[in-house]
Amino acid sequence: MMYIRYPLSLRQVEDLLFERGIDICHETVRFWWNRFGPMFAAAIRKRRVHHRSFSRWRWHLDEVFVRISGETHYLWRAVDHEGEVLEVFATKHRDRRAALKFLKRTMKRYGRPRSIVTDRLGSYRSAMKKIGNAANQASGRWLNNRAENSHQPFRRRERAMARFRDIKSLQKFAAAHASIQNHFKSVFPLQHRGRP
Repeated sequence: MMYIRYPLSLRQVEDLLFERGIDICHETVRFWWNRFGPMFAAAIRKRRVHHRSFSRWRWHLDEVFVRISGETHYLWRAVDHEGEVLEVFATKHRDRRAALKFLKRTMKRYGRPRSIVTDRLGSYRSAMKKIGNAANQASGRWLNNRAENSHQPFRRRERAMARFRDIKSLQKFAAAHASIQNHFKSVFPLQHRGRP
């Protein structure tokens, strides 16, 4: 999990393990990640949904540009008000159909939130009208900073990986990275803190 948790390359993980007496090649690390990373992420996500340890109060939606083989792709991200990444979704387009698919997928898993904060992208507005949630949408200049800040760990990790090869690997890694980052967050969520 070092490969996902920290911005390390495959060869850096190989070196760290070698210092601890484990002699493997970087391709073994890649194989382990491909085999066990999605399994761990799915178990974390399943436990989180089962225990309802997510918030339906306010969600922040945003998308980030990712270059794959010279083409621009989009990674859509839903973040709750505590900064936990709920869902990530990779697409080739940034239109109403992609926004609608992302919203339906997220709401199917987590239910309908009380309010959704977005940037001023028109695709969100038309998708929210289509699902009947337009009254609960808020958009403003700095309202969506929670989602913008959630891109930073992913961007650091992307630089260490030296980019993605295809959209499937982007989706696979982003989903696993989001679940594992949520699991290892060092700050307790606001709803579980003792309040005066």
